[in-house]
Amino acid sequence: SGGKSYGITSPISLAEPADKDRILTKKLIETIEPFGVFESEKEMSDRLLVLGKLNDLVKTFVRKVSEERKLPQSLIDTAGGKLYTFGSYRLGVCAKGADIDTLCVVPRHVNRTDFFSSFCLLLKERSEVSELRAIEDAFVPVIKLKFEGVEIDILFSRLALQVVPIDQDLRDDSLLKNLDIRCIRSLNGCRVTDEILHLVPNIENFRLTLRVIKLWAKRKGIYSNMLGYLGGVSWAMLVARTCQLYPNAIASTLVQRFFWVFSQWEWPRPVLLKQPDESNNLNLPVWDPRYNPSDRLHLMPIITPAYPQQNSTYNVTRSSLTVMKGEFIDGYRVTADIHENKCGWMKLLEAPNFFNEYKHFIVLMASAESEENFNLWIGLVESKIRILVGYLERNDYILIAHINQIGYPETIKDNDVTTYVNRWFLGLRFVKDLISTNINLTHDIQAFTDTLHRQAHSSKVFKDGMKVEATYSRRSQLQKYLPEEISSTIRLSSRSS
Repeated sequence: SGGKSYGITSPISLAEPADKDRILTKKLIETIEPFGVFESEKEMSDRLLVLGKLNDLVKTFVRKVSEERKLPQSLIDTAGGKLYTFGSYRLGVCAKGADIDTLCVVPRHVNRTDFFSSFCLLLKERSEVSELRAIEDAFVPVIKLKFEGVEIDILFSRLALQVVPIDQDLRDDSLLKNLDIRCIRSLNGCRVTDEILHLVPNIENFRLTLRVIKLWAKRKGIYSNMLGYLGGVSWAMLVARTCQLYPNAIASTLVQRFFWVFSQWEWPRPVLLKQPDESNNLNLPVWDPRYNPSDRLHLMPIITPAYPQQNSTYNVTRSSLTVMKGEFIDGYRVTADIHENKCGWMKLLEAPNFFNEYKHFIVLMASAESEENFNLWIGLVESKIRILVGYLERNDYILIAHINQIGYPETIKDNDVTTYVNRWFLGLRFVKDLISTNINLTHDIQAFTDTLHRQAHSSKVFKDGMKVEATYSRRSQLQKYLPEEISSTIRLSSRSS
């Protein structure tokens, strides 16, 4: 790494890879390949073509608006406009069939209304575009579409510049001056991704390690920002920090060191990729527990490296942190065995049987009477399951409320009525081996359903026929809620608690 130091501390080890590490890395690649984590050459070139066409469309859009605003010809010709990518595509770890996060950046005379009207119309006219949806009132407004079958999200940001040249670097903090907060939020994804790539010593080693860790997290059911686990950017930052600490290591070593570092980590000590900028010249809200009491409550802070720095894991709960810590410790144990040739990499990727890990469960069921209402409803319910966990964690008898990431949908036909149902399961561990009859969960469940209904009404999502209910179940009673192929794998002897 040419003597350059990465990160806020010096490296733990500068060791170069040995032959054994290269062999283990080759085996690692062979193990993860069948899981579809690498795109084919064709898929890569298809995506590039799609992005090229969309980039041209952004320029056409800027030109059209510039002409409508009667700008001088010289400005119309140079106004520019550009489509940037961020997220896993920009990090270079896109899996097969994954969607692409993009950002449409325009000069100051083009505004958000133009984006949702004139740009949307340009997209509508294209035969390659399907499933076009504009979500204008989201926290981060977005246009979602498929272009030649590739799923794309397009955010919007207007810069306070007369022109957006082809080589405009979004990492420049001064760009944020005089911007609307929604534009700052939209820019954030690109700025964070670009910053991460600038803060790792070796991009190829970082990418391969990140592909492994993302696959591992999905297999273990801990890849979901919404449910209180970590999302893609958070996993990328943990891997980037590991790469900074072992700048010359290759993937087989980095994966093991990742588990070592984070099984030992003293949360809530924050993970930082660089020293945060102290000046806060633009007075934007930044993560800083010294001044913001609510930041002190975060359990697992992982801080984005671009100004205004944020904690990407504010959804983590006591239970989800406990689950993730357990997986880090397990991961370290297994990778230590792999390095001693006691087992292969597949052992690291074994999916746990969630239903055999607990004796007590809450079954959360959401239902609606039309497919459209059902999709709206389960989206809202899923985004609020964390609130149920919060209520349960405040119950003195409950040690842990573990959300299983997988939802189980079912369509029930009764005479002429079709009901669409989805079920989620939460595993509960009680403080002692208390008999469940001593514990009344009705109050926690009622508090959750009340909150959910209140929010559904205030956000105007609620429609007739939408229902939600949560019921306590022992492991032995789960069969009636689960498809046969899952319920047949449940052990009925209750060895674990």
